[in-house]
Amino acid sequence: MGRADDRRARQGGSRRAKKDGGGIRRFFTWKKLLGTFFVCALLGMGGLYVLYLVTPVPEANAQAQLESNVYKWSDGTVLARSGKVNREIVGLDKIPLEVQHTFVAAENKTFYDDSGVDVKGTARGVWNTLSGKGKQGGSTITQQYVKNFYLNQDQTVTRKLKELVISLKLDNESSKPEILAGYINTSYYGRGAYGIQAAAQAYYGVDAAKLSVAQGAYLASLLQAPSQYDWAVASETGKKLVTARWNYTLDNMVEMKWLDPAKRKALTKFPVPHAPKAAPGMEGQTGYLVEAANEELVRSGVSEEQLKAGGWTVTLSIDKKRQGDLTKSVEEQLEKRLDRKGDKKAATVQAGATSVDPKTGQIVAMYGGIGATKHWISNATRRDYQPASTFKPVVFASALENGSKTQGGDRIGLSTIYDGTSKRPVVGSDTPFNPENEDDVSYGDINVQKATNKSVNSVFAQMIVDVGPDKVKDTALKMGMHDGKGWPERPAMSLGTMGASTVDMAGVYATLDNHGKLVTPTIVKKAEHRSRAYAPKPAIGGQVLNREVADTVTKAMQGVVTSGSATKAAGDYQAAGKTGTSENNRSAWFAGYTPELVTAVALFGEKPDGTGQVTLFDTVDKGRRANGGGVPAQIWQQYTTGALDGGSDAEFDLEGVESVNPDPQPSTSNSPSQKPSRSTEPEDKESEKPEDKPSGKPSGKPSNSKPPVDPTDGGTGTGGPTDGGTGDDGGTGNDGGTGHDGGTGNDGGTGDNGGTDGTTGGKPKPPPQP
Repeated sequence: MGRADDRRARQGGSRRAKKDGGGIRRFFTWKKLLGTFFVCALLGMGGLYVLYLVTPVPEANAQAQLESNVYKWSDGTVLARSGKVNREIVGLDKIPLEVQHTFVAAENKTFYDDSGVDVKGTARGVWNTLSGKGKQGGSTITQQYVKNFYLNQDQTVTRKLKELVISLKLDNESSKPEILAGYINTSYYGRGAYGIQAAAQAYYGVDAAKLSVAQGAYLASLLQAPSQYDWAVASETGKKLVTARWNYTLDNMVEMKWLDPAKRKALTKFPVPHAPKAAPGMEGQTGYLVEAANEELVRSGVSEEQLKAGGWTVTLSIDKKRQGDLTKSVEEQLEKRLDRKGDKKAATVQAGATSVDPKTGQIVAMYGGIGATKHWISNATRRDYQPASTFKPVVFASALENGSKTQGGDRIGLSTIYDGTSKRPVVGSDTPFNPENEDDVSYGDINVQKATNKSVNSVFAQMIVDVGPDKVKDTALKMGMHDGKGWPERPAMSLGTMGASTVDMAGVYATLDNHGKLVTPTIVKKAEHRSRAYAPKPAIGGQVLNREVADTVTKAMQGVVTSGSATKAAGDYQAAGKTGTSENNRSAWFAGYTPELVTAVALFGEKPDGTGQVTLFDTVDKGRRANGGGVPAQIWQQYTTGALDGGSDAEFDLEGVESVNPDPQPSTSNSPSQKPSRSTEPEDKESEKPEDKPSGKPSGKPSNSKPPVDPTDGGTGTGGPTDGGTGDDGGTGNDGGTGHDGGTGNDGGTGDNGGTDGTTGGKPKPPPQP
């Protein structure tokens, strides 16, 4: 019985176990498992769909939006890039089709047909992220573009899911060419280059449009491992790997029928890239040129915010050779004469220059100073210094344009006789003015041509009264000068007491060279942006001076170079120009032109900390003034000779220019106060009565008469004597200008209708007692 009972018990337990097991199997049937899977899949798909609906395509990340502004020389080669990110976005139309295909062949052969995502690759990436195995490739071009442009490089599940959803959405909303262009332009290629244009320059020194299919295949291969595959730093293993990937890319192109097999067979030589170079910086003249271009863009309507955002390709009008010629001329004629580190006075000298093609108005060369990273203010574009007697041709041009006459009724022209007596009070002005000629030299009766050659202050002071200061200023503004503080309409402006830049004066002289058609110098030859338009203002304007007027002024200034104060500017070319040395010798100029080229050169005296103006006396010439006919003319001459390749046969085409009648033989005399000669060039000495009102009734004498010399004028400036007074014009009177008539005060400031800081050039003598 016992055995039987045990056997029945065991059988019963077995039946219960079978019964229980059958119940579990019934719960986990294949049908139920498959149904559960589909339910979960549907829920997942539903979740993804909801995620698709609620996830917008975001704005581009800040890093992706940053671009460089690219600045180029006039020949199209790169001058500089601005911005922290070396990126320049270009359209697919600027990228050869075969080069476009290299990226698809290397990264995503099914790009043109897929939905923008690789589900297997994404799932593998998510799993590897969760399991701690790091990042995993396999993403489509669309996904990589989304990661680069809209998201970031974080290896998180959240980012990968966003990448998947946004890629699906982007593929639905954008065309394949748009996505490919975005991918090519936002990817990192190594060498600090973002985007294919920057990469093409960094590796092959060409624009993306000039890439060959072999070069494109290398750049496409780089994207897998930019640092490892950069040929310049790659190990032997790295070189083997990138070579294999290069071949893989080309073979895929044949497979996709994007590359002819015969052409592929010929591509056996790996396109070794150039050695890496540092990105061009802003040192030297580069910063000045870039800043001048930016300022012009802003004046033309491009906002500073738009410039900062980047994406501009700006081609400057600067000629690389002529820029080199100008820089070399300043170096050899000025910098080699200065000991900037050991001599405090030498450290105060600044130079600026602008050179313009008068037919196009394009600035072909510009010198802004010792270096944009050393001296921030551009000496080419600053307007805080006086142009001095380089303004006198404007006075003469206005006289001719307005048909002005002398006090005696004679029409003003090259042969008109004026009284060149030093310190001769002007006649016909409500504001008394009796400027001293350089070193107090009196010329007696002298015609306008010789007065221009010798820059006789007393002649042009009377001429501006004869024309009317208001009319002269109107002419100056029409010729491109800029109004501002310190430009009262009074006789002293004949000596150039307003502020002007070398760009301004180059434009004025280019207008004369261009036979009276307005020239507004421009440095931006072309500016392009993929989403913004740039409309440059025309550099050549309308006729602002009668042609005969402009040509007559040119004729007058030819004499300055051939036999006047600027003989050091003469060379193997026809030239016209004018010297200028401002009050207290704070600036020294030579502005001149040939039929083909206009250049204004200036020296400025500036405190080392940039806080004010100082004299140039005893700097470039020990114990002497720095005159416009000296270093500025020498810089001009060397540069012009180089820029014209040694010289030119071009001649001025002058129309309607009168022949110059000989003037009476002047008997130049020196006042008793004249000092021994230390200079060959006259100085623009401004000296007015201390009251801004007439000292008495006008004498009524014509301008070619000789009124008595007024002994009340202030002392001479810091300049020295002359060898006959045929040199440069110069600084006006005392430091800051005497009296109240438009002279500028110390450090460029203006007083009440003029500066009164008469301290360094000799104390002014008191007015005569009635």
